[in-house]
Amino acid sequence: MKITIIGASAGIGLQCTRLALAKGHEITTLSRRIVPLPDRPKLKMVQGSATKLNDVRTAVQGAEAVLVTLGVKSPFATTLFSDSARLLLQVLQETNASPTLLVLTGFGAGDSSGYNSLPMRLLFTLLLKNVYADKSEQERLIAGGYSRWEIVRPGRLTNGAMTGHYRILDSLVDGMKVGAVSRSDVAHFMLAQAEHPTYLGKYPALTY
Repeated sequence: MKITIIGASAGIGLQCTRLALAKGHEITTLSRRIVPLPDRPKLKMVQGSATKLNDVRTAVQGAEAVLVTLGVKSPFATTLFSDSARLLLQVLQETNASPTLLVLTGFGAGDSSGYNSLPMRLLFTLLLKNVYADKSEQERLIAGGYSRWEIVRPGRLTNGAMTGHYRILDSLVDGMKVGAVSRSDVAHFMLAQAEHPTYLGKYPALTY
């Protein structure tokens, strides 16, 4: 299977890349830094930006699934998530391509913001407000501009091992608890959905 991973040089994107290669998929990555992996016959690395048209065109060409796992290190205002979403939708429309699109945001984006615990709501207000405002816009653009998408909303991310055992919550319910989940298990879920999507048009939240 041909899979493109946008934002693959670290974190969940890198975990997705490693897992997909181990399963024999043909992988193209797009990231500002070269993915820290040895050269492999089924790995094509595009060093570039998710907000540059030609880089995105090159990366998604022929893809059967596209995983967007972008992240930022700064809590300050950003438009990376929304800008990259607009550009990706433009490229897919231009090429008349329809890969499965799996977009990583986080629990607290979009309409899930009111379902976080009080401590998490305070954290978002103090530190993550700007980042999650743009992730919410990213979600809005993807859901309104494409048909074959899943938006993945993990809870608090950890560096724990992959277990393959986690809860998948695909609806918002008062009192729901979305806590920690490892980056490795998020990668496990995203790759499984790339292979066999079962949450199209939904916003699965991941937690233990």
